[in-house]
Amino acid sequence: MDKFTLITVLVFGYLATTLAVGLVAGRRASKSVQGYVAGDRDFGLLVMYFITGASVFSAFAFLGGPGWAYSRGAAAFYILSYGALGMAPWYAMGPKAAALGRRFGFVTQAQLLTGRFPSRGLSVLMAVLTLISFVPYVTIQMRGAGIVIEAVTDGRIPLAAGAAIAYGIVMAYVLASGVAAVGWTNTFQGVFMLAIAWTLGIYLPYRLYGGIGPMFEQILASRPELLTVPGLDPGGNAWSWGAYSTAILVSAIGFTMLPHLFMKAFTARDDKTIRRTVVLFPTFQLFLIPVFLIGFAGVLFPESPEQPDFILPFLILRTELPALVIGLFCAGALSASMSTGDALLHAGASVVVEDGVQPFRRLSDKGQRTLIRVLVVAVGALAYVLALSDSSSLVDLLLASYGVICQFMPAVLAAMYWRRATTAGVVSGLAAGSAVAVLFFLFPEWKPLGLHEGILGLIVHVPVLLGVSLAGKPQDKQHVSAFVDA
Repeated sequence: MDKFTLITVLVFGYLATTLAVGLVAGRRASKSVQGYVAGDRDFGLLVMYFITGASVFSAFAFLGGPGWAYSRGAAAFYILSYGALGMAPWYAMGPKAAALGRRFGFVTQAQLLTGRFPSRGLSVLMAVLTLISFVPYVTIQMRGAGIVIEAVTDGRIPLAAGAAIAYGIVMAYVLASGVAAVGWTNTFQGVFMLAIAWTLGIYLPYRLYGGIGPMFEQILASRPELLTVPGLDPGGNAWSWGAYSTAILVSAIGFTMLPHLFMKAFTARDDKTIRRTVVLFPTFQLFLIPVFLIGFAGVLFPESPEQPDFILPFLILRTELPALVIGLFCAGALSASMSTGDALLHAGASVVVEDGVQPFRRLSDKGQRTLIRVLVVAVGALAYVLALSDSSSLVDLLLASYGVICQFMPAVLAAMYWRRATTAGVVSGLAAGSAVAVLFFLFPEWKPLGLHEGILGLIVHVPVLLGVSLAGKPQDKQHVSAFVDA
């Protein structure tokens, strides 16, 4: 069997196994919306651990992380910083959100907000902003899958076909089994992803430099600017501390508020499961260490890939590894992409139906599930088109996504902890902060001190929320207590 054939067999074998896991997982879940969207609130620690880790660390980490380490050096360390910071608030917020979900039947982030702040406009705004933030995030995953398959098959399967094959599989099991498929495929993919990352991250520095220490010694001698925090910006100049620190801050806040991660609080079996997941999550975060080592291993390599995001598959193919290892790497990279993409497609479609349609037209359980499936296909199709036309860095796409997502934080904190918050205050703050974030994203040259547009949005968001809420009439005390005292 020639090299290309063996790699192809391994990749399609992995995809078939993932599809089987996803389809079988859905048999246990009920046919209700609670079963399709929240997994009947029955996820245990194993699934919660992997669905949290694998759905967060995606193609941006497996491909974009090495790409940044390779091209921008220490700038990539911001990714390692924000994950632990972003997960920490969930120790308190997760169980409280879960308790409110059990009490009121919430299955989405926006339902919790509109439960506290009744407003169909707020519900639609959350649905629209979630969709806006999710499309580039899904685009990351599709581009990542296409990049990997195109690279390891030496262009025989182009990016467009590779992305279509991988996400055809994802759509099949998400459409059939909902969040149950997402949970169990993420568990399978997470184990695979961790094993491949650590193997390659340790092997490549030894293969190319004789060890991790010698690798950094040679980089320090030849490219010391890559080992100086905060690293380089896209133009190859020193990244400003304002841009670096706000990238960490906006990512940590955005991480906490990721709608597909937030929704997993509603799937947990109990509060203990959520807290244990938060405590254990930093062990999954260690996955980034070998990922960065792979990127640094390419710094002094005599050849260069077309784009920094290609550095991992580029090194794999240039170091004459056996076809079996290349095929397994491809499967590991696909697991990183698909384990996030499935959660995003499922959550994005669920949010649009539950928060953008249901407040205006009540649908039956069957009608909701059908519409969610239609939207899974629609969101996937839009992201696929963007994946083929967008040349942005995978990490840059993620940062753009976080700029909008982090605007959810003041509203969620107000819903769960601030008695004086009002509907008008939350809607005004969310609209103002999101508008500022989008404005500075479209016109980055206007950003003061290189600050991230998401932080600039929050600087406007919080005072507007506070001012409008304090100027308005307080909410009913009994209604507020049901949320704040939960």
